[in-house]
Amino acid sequence: MDSENRLIRNNRLKKAAVGAVLAGLLTLLAGLGVLRRPDQILSDLLYQRRSAADGEIVLVGIDQKALEEYGPYQQWGRKLMARTLDALNVSEDCRPAVIGVDVLYGGESDPEEDRMLSEAAGRYGNVFVACAAEFGSTLVEQEGEYALNTFSVTAFDEPYEALQKAAGQGHINAMMDSDGILRHHLLYLDMPDGRRIPSLALAVARKYPEGAVTEPPVSSQGFWYLPFCGQPGDIEEISIADVLSGAVSPEYFNGKIVLIGPYAAGLQDSYMTAIDHARPMYGVEYQANAIQALLWGEYKQEVSDGIQLVILFFLLWAGFMAFRKFRVRVSALLWLGMSGGFVLFCAVLYGSGRILHVLWVPVGLTILYAGCLAVNYVQAALERQRVTNTFRRYVAPEIVEEILKEGTQFLSLGGRLTSIAVLFVDVRGFTPMSELLKPEQVVEILNRYLTLISDCILKNGGTLDKFVGDAAMAFWGAPLPQKDYVMHAARAAMDMVEGSRALSEELVRQYGRTVSFGIGIHLGEAVVGNIGSPRRMDYTAIGDTVNTAARLEANAPGGTVYISRSVADALEGRIAVTSLGGTVRLKGKKEGFEVLTLDGILTEPEAGSQV
Repeated sequence: MDSENRLIRNNRLKKAAVGAVLAGLLTLLAGLGVLRRPDQILSDLLYQRRSAADGEIVLVGIDQKALEEYGPYQQWGRKLMARTLDALNVSEDCRPAVIGVDVLYGGESDPEEDRMLSEAAGRYGNVFVACAAEFGSTLVEQEGEYALNTFSVTAFDEPYEALQKAAGQGHINAMMDSDGILRHHLLYLDMPDGRRIPSLALAVARKYPEGAVTEPPVSSQGFWYLPFCGQPGDIEEISIADVLSGAVSPEYFNGKIVLIGPYAAGLQDSYMTAIDHARPMYGVEYQANAIQALLWGEYKQEVSDGIQLVILFFLLWAGFMAFRKFRVRVSALLWLGMSGGFVLFCAVLYGSGRILHVLWVPVGLTILYAGCLAVNYVQAALERQRVTNTFRRYVAPEIVEEILKEGTQFLSLGGRLTSIAVLFVDVRGFTPMSELLKPEQVVEILNRYLTLISDCILKNGGTLDKFVGDAAMAFWGAPLPQKDYVMHAARAAMDMVEGSRALSEELVRQYGRTVSFGIGIHLGEAVVGNIGSPRRMDYTAIGDTVNTAARLEANAPGGTVYISRSVADALEGRIAVTSLGGTVRLKGKKEGFEVLTLDGILTEPEAGSQV
């Protein structure tokens, strides 16, 4: 048992080690970004949901209608924007709460138009204009050492001086992810001169009078995950032409956030966003989504990849151990439950403000499940072949099929204690006859007798354990439980006696000599299983029950079946017996061990009866 337990423990450790290696490899691949693109797509589908905005943000678009009315945008000059600001800011009592201009006015142009724009922007103190930065790599001194900063502001485009003094400013940099999708918002710019420039969205949101804005958690570079509130076109847009013409009353904009910016495809200010991969969103819409998210304050924070990789490793390792342990149906349910459950967990966690990689765990589990399924299939085929090779010599084909259905756990090295009926049979008179015949005749006769023996055993559902010279051993009740197995053993013995008579008559005609069978049957518990060493083992039975059956056979005269009292009691009323009492002394048995002769079968085996 110690060796068996040690073997089981070693197998478990080996599986655990293999699972750890495979989970580690898949975790490494996830960490290297192999799943980045599909994970981003699935995460966008799961996390980004349209939700009704407050209606306090209005877009004033430089759209196709305005371009048709005022001509190409490059010819507008700055007076049109000055007129727009004046049209929106009618008076102290009728004006937007804040106006964000998503247009760059860098450098001076026409002095009169510059003056008009700066005066209009500064008249009510509610205007913020755009600035933008360019990024690159620079050497930065840190504690006397130089380090390479790959996200450093190398150029900065800001409004001309008069406009800077008249209005606030916020940057409009839109930084897309590696797949070209806009998912994050850069909350501020850290300038080389020490200034921190907020984004246009943050600057506008801070100005809105509905309470202080709490800043979202950001990465080391200042990015935060943006939960979009709407798809392209969801936020109301009014043409700047309608504002200038008075078609929309200034009162409509009173107390609201107004964003002014390009709203036409030809102006090349649009991006693919996480909420819609098919339609581009204009930059002014993107700013509106960021402002709405800042006003709501329901921020989402991405869990660090390091923590997620640790979680991934342990989930994959646990999944592998489960897939290797359970059968296909249970493993399939586990795979579906763990994968689907993780996606559901991601959705729930997103609602509480945490973001996980949606695809890492399901893909890893799917790969491991498919791999375990393939390995299990190959192992099952090999196991089926092993079982077939092990038992086809011992039992009938239908029993082999039943073993394959029931499972092969009992075929490992070791055995189990079970009740069986054991039969020993020996050919009486064969040795003297073999001395008078040619070798090929001896082999022919022996083969015919052994064929008769094996046919009788297999026909009656027995397990043919072994041939030893001209003797054989068989048992019933294993490897699988059998109904009425004691009767099967008795019938096999009587079939051997009957079959030997016809064979004996033929031998008398051919060789002038005959032989017969001596048979012994005993019923009791024995250890049954693969017994031997890992390199060489046989499926057999050992124990006192086996020894007693062998002693009965050794004492049985030719043509006689000796049985024990346990066999006779098990088949009482169904067989004819003659008790020999204690007249037959069996080696190793105390006085009083009763031996009986099996004289015949009285009834057919009863269906469903079982000892």
